[in-house]
Amino acid sequence: MGLLLTVFLPLSLAVIMFSLGLGLTVDDFRRVLIRPFAFGVGALNQVVLLPVVAFALAIAFRLPPELAVGFMILAFCPGGVTTNILTKFARGEVALSVSLTAIISLLSTFTVPLLVAWSVTYFMGETAPAIDVTRLALSMFLITAVPVLIGVAVRRFATGFADRAEPVFSKVAGALFVIIIIGALAANWSVFVDNLARLAPALISLNVALLLIGTLSARALGLPGKEVKTVAIETGIQNGTLGITVGSLIVESASGLPPFSLPSAVYGITMYLVTLPVIYWFRTRDTASS
Repeated sequence: MGLLLTVFLPLSLAVIMFSLGLGLTVDDFRRVLIRPFAFGVGALNQVVLLPVVAFALAIAFRLPPELAVGFMILAFCPGGVTTNILTKFARGEVALSVSLTAIISLLSTFTVPLLVAWSVTYFMGETAPAIDVTRLALSMFLITAVPVLIGVAVRRFATGFADRAEPVFSKVAGALFVIIIIGALAANWSVFVDNLARLAPALISLNVALLLIGTLSARALGLPGKEVKTVAIETGIQNGTLGITVGSLIVESASGLPPFSLPSAVYGITMYLVTLPVIYWFRTRDTASS
C-alpha cells in the first residue's frame, strides 16, 4: 500500500492530468475571455459555493474530524477529465467544460494547500498534523499543473502526435482512475465498510446539492441549455483521484489509505450512483426537445 500511495498514485494522477493537457489548445484558454460570463458562473460555483456547501454538510452530518477534513479536501478539488467526458455524453458545451477544468485545475495548486491547512486546523484543533503548505503546493504543482502544461505544449508543437495519442491517453486515464479507486478500497476494505454508513449520506447529499446548485444558478443567470448542463456537471463532480492524492500527501508515511483520503475514495463510487442518472436525463431531455 505504501508503494501505491508514494509512487503509483502520484504517477497515475500525473498521467491523468497530462491526458487533460493533451486535449487542450491555446484557444481553450482564450475562450475564457470570449465567454467570460459562463466561465465566471462555473468558476464561482466551484471555488466559492462548493466549499461553503461542503462545510455546511460536514457540520450537519457531524463527521469525525479527520473525515471532515477529507470531505473538505474533496470539495476543494476541481473537476477532472471525467467532467469533460460526461459533458460530451450529456451534449453540453464541451469547450466550456475543458476551459473550466483546465483553469481551475491550475488555480487549485495555489488554493488547495491553503484551504487544506485551514480545514485541518479548524476541524482537528490541537490534534492537527503540521501542514507544510509550501511542500504541498509544490507537490500539487508537479503532479497536476506541470503535466497539464506539458500536454498543452505537445498539442501546440506536435499536433499530429497529440491527435494520435489523445484517445489512447484518455482511455489510460479512465483505467487508472478505476484502478486507483478499486485498489484504495480493496486495501482498506474494513475501514471502508466501517465508515460507509457515515460517509455515503454526506457524499450523496453533496453531489445532489451541487448538481442542483449548478443547474439552478446557470438557469437563473440566463445561460443557454448546453452551458447549463456544463456548469451543473462542473459544479457537481470533483476530481476524486486528486482528493485521494492530497489526502495521502498530508500523512507522509501512511501504511494504508489515510482517513483524509477516504471520503474521496468512497466518492469514486457514490458519485456515479448520483450523476449517471442525471447525465442520462440531460441527454434524453435534449433528444426529446430536438
